[in-house]
Amino acid sequence: MRTLIVLFVLAAAAALALFASACGGDEGTLTIYAGRSPDLVQPLLLQFSKDTGIHIRVRYGDGTGLALGILEEGANSPADVYYTQDVGALGALKAESRLQPLSQSILNKVPAKYRSPDGYWVGITGRARVIVYNTDDIDAKTLPPTILDYTKPEWRNRLGVVPRSDGFPEFVTALRLVKGNQFALQWLRDLKANNARTYPNNIAALQAVANNEIDVAFLNHYYLYRFLAERGDGFKARNYFFTNGDIGGVFLVSGAAVLNTSKNKDAAERFIEYLLTEASQKYFASRTYEYPLVPGVDTGIDLPPIESLKTPAIDLSDLMDLQGSLDLMREAGILP
Repeated sequence: MRTLIVLFVLAAAAALALFASACGGDEGTLTIYAGRSPDLVQPLLLQFSKDTGIHIRVRYGDGTGLALGILEEGANSPADVYYTQDVGALGALKAESRLQPLSQSILNKVPAKYRSPDGYWVGITGRARVIVYNTDDIDAKTLPPTILDYTKPEWRNRLGVVPRSDGFPEFVTALRLVKGNQFALQWLRDLKANNARTYPNNIAALQAVANNEIDVAFLNHYYLYRFLAERGDGFKARNYFFTNGDIGGVFLVSGAAVLNTSKNKDAAERFIEYLLTEASQKYFASRTYEYPLVPGVDTGIDLPPIESLKTPAIDLSDLMDLQGSLDLMREAGILP
């Protein structure tokens, strides 16, 4: 328990105490703790309530902070569903025996690598880690085939990272799993020594690439699509997707689970099943530019097929030690 509290304490202050209720009433209400942006997912959640007649109450906040709240609330937690983009937090809640297994019919909707191997959570959407590059200065064919090469001298002063975003610490956690802590620490130190620029958020880093302030940045794939939708194909940045299994292309998922203290377990599973319907999966693709995880759903946008990404073979549940990665990043000087 102590390890898990250390894991989550950094994000505790970020959790919001905001509840958004739909359809009124508390009796029999399905309570969803959502570590997703309300601007992105609330329309779909309200549509679920309208379509099913199930009353919902949604608590939005930082996914890790919400998970800490579930632990602190214990058996008295009002949460029925935990829905988050922080897959490591799902694994951590499972490790603390706070989740119940999902029905096999729900689990079977997505490929096995995008769900808990023991059935406690299921992936909803996916996001690929990519290299965003400036199209005026960089030919994608000349980019290194591995993210590990960006510590070489030729990339000095040319790249950017977003150390406080969800994606970069999760990548570092994956790097630690594959290469070990000492390797990850040295790589981060070398990245720092190569004068990698740090940005406060992903949007700022992406704009810096387009403005030719830097040549490349390490980001999640969907930020570019939001810019292209707003600014058109003339926007001076594009994504480089790893297709060779490199750790730089780790594929991360948002996911959902049912709390074992839920008093509305049938409704909770019905909600998760709703997120995996074709209509919901298409909503995510068109609204958030994430990958649908249900096979056969057309994204409607020019995304490389999910099968082409050839992502590193890791158990996403093992990405739970976010705090260890943040500590390593501080030791390397990437984080203050």
